[in-house]
Amino acid sequence: MSTSSNTPEQSQLGKTSAYQTQYDPSLIFPIPRAEKRAEIGFKIVEGKAINLPFFGMDFWNAYEVSWLNMRGKPQVAIVSVFAPADSPNIVESKSFKLYLNSFNQTKLAGSEAFLSLLQTDLSNGFGAPVQVTITLQEQFGKAAFQELEGMLLDRLDIEVDQYAPIPEILQADHSQPAIEETLVSHLLKSNCLVTGQPDWASVQISYVGAPIDQEALLRYLIGFRNHNEFHEQCVERIFCDVMQYCKPQKLSVYARYTRRGGLDINPWRSNFSVGKMPSNLRSARQ
Repeated sequence: MSTSSNTPEQSQLGKTSAYQTQYDPSLIFPIPRAEKRAEIGFKIVEGKAINLPFFGMDFWNAYEVSWLNMRGKPQVAIVSVFAPADSPNIVESKSFKLYLNSFNQTKLAGSEAFLSLLQTDLSNGFGAPVQVTITLQEQFGKAAFQELEGMLLDRLDIEVDQYAPIPEILQADHSQPAIEETLVSHLLKSNCLVTGQPDWASVQISYVGAPIDQEALLRYLIGFRNHNEFHEQCVERIFCDVMQYCKPQKLSVYARYTRRGGLDINPWRSNFSVGKMPSNLRSARQ
């Protein structure tokens, strides 16, 4: 089935939904990335953005996951999904939750059978191969937390009166030698594109280049507070705005969003030719 005409407004977001409890992969609702990327300024050819200035990954973690074994006993797990940034689609988050809930009364031969279905269905949804891992109940005690590392922008005592992103305020001092720096803020907040519900995040910006004005960067990030966009789109907008106005040689943007509906979505975008993929360890707020 073609997904080229799917829009967020057509999804189950903000609508009353009947929860299916038997396996149903048709619940997955893909949304092409191309439309929002076109808004940022990427060239779209045959429904796909070309010459992306970054590579990356969307890290999904699902905490409300259950199915039945062949004797009818419930099983629980945590599922992590790693979707490449160059996949043609995102998967709308409520449809992801509805899909996972369709396993609640579904009998499966074991976790490997569950994993196989997830791998196939989600790869079809994103339109590209995704990696899926399962953390079983006996492994829960080994789950770790980790905060994003870097210099905290939130330490700055600034006055703020703008709550929409204004990329023009971003600047870097190109009279100074290039530096390597990692900056972190826990004050990123945006709103769901469809429902307007708040999405809370911590963001890490690593770069090599002229020193970026930290106060301006913090004001810019706080400016997303009333901005309506999905997580992935916010991170790509931040990446492109910093690249355009600060012109670093290397740049990586990584956001850890708090969970909603038992799901957290954590986009990472980088142009490092040898960029190291960040950890998927959850933060204290997740």
